[in-house]
Amino acid sequence: MGFLKEFKAFAVKGNVMDMAVGVIIGGAFGKIVSSLVNDILMPPIGALIGNVNFSDLKLDISKVREVVSTATNAVTETVVSTADAVVPDTNVVEAAKEVVAAPVAEPIYWCYGAFIQQCIDFTILALCVFLMVKLMNRLTKKEEPKPAPAPEPVPTKEELLLAEIRDILRENNKK
Repeated sequence: MGFLKEFKAFAVKGNVMDMAVGVIIGGAFGKIVSSLVNDILMPPIGALIGNVNFSDLKLDISKVREVVSTATNAVTETVVSTADAVVPDTNVVEAAKEVVAAPVAEPIYWCYGAFIQQCIDFTILALCVFLMVKLMNRLTKKEEPKPAPAPEPVPTKEELLLAEIRDILRENNKK
């Protein structure tokens, strides 16, 4: 029973509820910023550089695979020719020959544009969050109360005595 009470106290605590609301609002805000980036800001930027979207930028690196494949095929052919002479098992030799004769698969792309797009999205999102926090701080900024005037210091015994002497002298001078 103690565990359930502790969990209930934790779950309904103000900080947890505030955090949950923040996460939900943050998700919705993220969608708004994504739309701002993808639908409003990126099309003009893409038009300026000739692409609609950075995500479409990619580099075909299939030639690297072809170089590696050519080297691998040369080694495999050497193994196959050696295996023909050494290994009488035709299954192993046939499997190696199939590897050499296998066609090259689909091209490989290095999608650097997607990375650039994510960096731009992050920068714009961070800027929007910064501006939102700055605005919220300005709206919630409370006026600092003016400090109360310092109370007049209590006169010391010497000051009181001197004040009495002054007052007596004034009275004597008036007579």
